[in-house]
Amino acid sequence: MAKSKRQAKNKLWKRPMFWFFCIFLCAFVGMLKIWFQLDPLVPFSPIPCSIFQQEPSISRGFSKSLLNVVPMSEKSGEYEEREEKQSGFWEQPDGLGYRPCLDFSNEYEKSSGELLKERAKYLVVVVSGGINQQRNQIVDAVVMARILGATLVVPILQVNVIWGDESEFSDIFDLDHFKKVLANDVRVVSSLPSTHLMSRPVEEKRMPVNVSPEWIRAHYARKFRRDGVLLLRGLDSRLSKDLPSDLQKLRCKVAFHALKFATPILELGNRVTERMRSKGPYLALHLRMEKDVWVRTGCLPGLSREYDELITNERKQRPNLLTSRSNMSYHDRKLAGLCPLNALEVTRLLKALGAPKNAGIYWAGGNPLGGKEALLPLNREFPNLYNKDDLALPGELEPFASKASFMAAIDYIVAENSDVFMPSHGGNMGHAIQGHRAYAGHKEVYYAKQKTNAPILPEFFSP
Repeated sequence: MAKSKRQAKNKLWKRPMFWFFCIFLCAFVGMLKIWFQLDPLVPFSPIPCSIFQQEPSISRGFSKSLLNVVPMSEKSGEYEEREEKQSGFWEQPDGLGYRPCLDFSNEYEKSSGELLKERAKYLVVVVSGGINQQRNQIVDAVVMARILGATLVVPILQVNVIWGDESEFSDIFDLDHFKKVLANDVRVVSSLPSTHLMSRPVEEKRMPVNVSPEWIRAHYARKFRRDGVLLLRGLDSRLSKDLPSDLQKLRCKVAFHALKFATPILELGNRVTERMRSKGPYLALHLRMEKDVWVRTGCLPGLSREYDELITNERKQRPNLLTSRSNMSYHDRKLAGLCPLNALEVTRLLKALGAPKNAGIYWAGGNPLGGKEALLPLNREFPNLYNKDDLALPGELEPFASKASFMAAIDYIVAENSDVFMPSHGGNMGHAIQGHRAYAGHKEVYYAKQKTNAPILPEFFSP
């Protein structure tokens, strides 16, 4: 019996399958050891698919997924340079030969002659909000004046209750350029003529949302015939987004041609752009991390319990500031994608999109809640992080420190000229720049939820 067992054991050592199993086992243990060195939490995580769900550290984000593991020996300046060239992060979308098209119909051109002779009807508008919200309302004011066949008085910028900015239209925009570009579309005057100064303008406060051109003509024709002057406030989202082709093209003409920033703003914005450009290709990141943004959106900044309680208490004291969907909890808003990304989340997203570590980043927006500490997660991973205060020369911004619209215009110029643009949340500036970049040349836009090319609007572009 002992002899037969010994013979069986000898036969086992001689079998090829035994040696194949040993080699496979050694190879498997070796791979496991290497994987564990790259990320010690992954192999023994109790959570399925945890390689895509880790949150304790940015350094364990998407960039170390199985699709993009970086060998330790290659982490050098040479590797980072090669990574930047190969990542495709700076690659621009294919415009497919489309270009902006402002060819108005023959009917539009014929009606312009009669409309521009009108001297009896004047439209006065008061626009509110931040500069980009005001821009949207100015665009709609021009279109409404065209619909009504009225002369447009230069829009009045309402003093912003949050920033206290008392800037007038000509302080922010080039008024002469505005009038010249629209000379064949709408008659624009700086003030009411003496014949209408004694008229008490009819103030309309009850305009519904998304009204059609037919509604506007039917509702205001009689008031114009009676008084000659119509005053409109609160135009935000009042005019329908679904307009006839000629009126949609007029919107583009106003937004992307007529509304040119005033010379001092344009010159300083271009200087800041050149300083940012001198560092190489750059990403413009619009951060929405100000205190009022967290309060209005019903979201929490996630900096610490102290800051979360601060925002929660502020919202309880001023519930009217919450913009919409008041029945949703913070967690519901977060899951629905309605909350701005904080610096940690922005960093994870940039790494997932393949942004090189040495990428130049210009961040636009107001001072974040928590100050510079709120930006530390972003600054650690992407050290080439700048804003207008970092790039401006000493004293260059001081004359405009109290003018929020001026500062926002500088951000707009630098962001519009960037290689890549990404907003951390929706908003008037983010939407305006996305549209502007699409219109100006299909420039790359990374959205907070997903990467996508800047949209192409076939009706307003021709091959």
